[in-house]
Amino acid sequence: MEIQENGRKLNMQKVWMVLIVALMIVSMTGFGSNVNAEEDDEKHGRPVNVKVMSFNIHHAEGIDGVLDLERIARIIEDSDTDIVGLQEVDNHWSERSDFKDQAKELAKRLGMFYTYAPNLDREPLEVGGHRRQYGTAVLSKYPIIESENHLLTKIGNTEQRGLLETTINVKGNHLHFYNTHLALTSAEREIQLKEIIEIAGEKKGPKVIMGDLNATPTSNEMKLMYANYVDAFAKTPEAYTYPAEDPSKRIDYIFTSDNIETGETEVISTNASDHLPLTAEIVLEREKPYNNGDDK
Repeated sequence: MEIQENGRKLNMQKVWMVLIVALMIVSMTGFGSNVNAEEDDEKHGRPVNVKVMSFNIHHAEGIDGVLDLERIARIIEDSDTDIVGLQEVDNHWSERSDFKDQAKELAKRLGMFYTYAPNLDREPLEVGGHRRQYGTAVLSKYPIIESENHLLTKIGNTEQRGLLETTINVKGNHLHFYNTHLALTSAEREIQLKEIIEIAGEKKGPKVIMGDLNATPTSNEMKLMYANYVDAFAKTPEAYTYPAEDPSKRIDYIFTSDNIETGETEVISTNASDHLPLTAEIVLEREKPYNNGDDK
């Protein structure tokens, strides 16, 4: 009896050993595991669809003369935009915008990350008060991992302009996103566009350059942009954005690097600003499994 019992114990041990080895093989291959498959897809950088917007918000004052920051927020929200570049954004600037930090309030309302770039920076109206600023902003559903404002060259006593450069982590894809508002004179815009192309040229990888360029597509200075970047609205050249009430010219743009595919585009009709916002759906696709940020 003792010999039979010992034999049974030995057989049971063999069975358990076989089961353990089988389980180990299954866990190593990831067979039947949707979680492992999803993680593998994520590591290998599946294409990501992203909707971007450019919007000169005119400090949230509409063509109806009404100051309404919530109206701006609803436009961004209703369009399901992922990343938006805003121009003419006030930060404690004056009574015209109730001294609000507009970028911060919009980001909080929309649950987005944000960065602000003042191009005009004035002393507070009272000791200990906030500095009064006016400039551009980027709001994003994805983390903004780097940002820098580059002040652009101006001629004489004209308004200071800038280029807000950001790097945004879109599910592992590092998108270089640039937002600007250019000068009113052609000579200044030509210099500023050369500077923008030079700054953006320092980075590799997918890029989006957008903003109020204050120039029509046929302007001489715009040849620089068309020679280096792709117009997201190339198939809809009459995508007029200004003035908002009866738009007759196009001065707001979304450009991409040639490694980005562009899908549906739209100019949104609204009276929330003196400019109309425009959106473009883009596709980001990595060429290597991991993006560790070493893309300079």
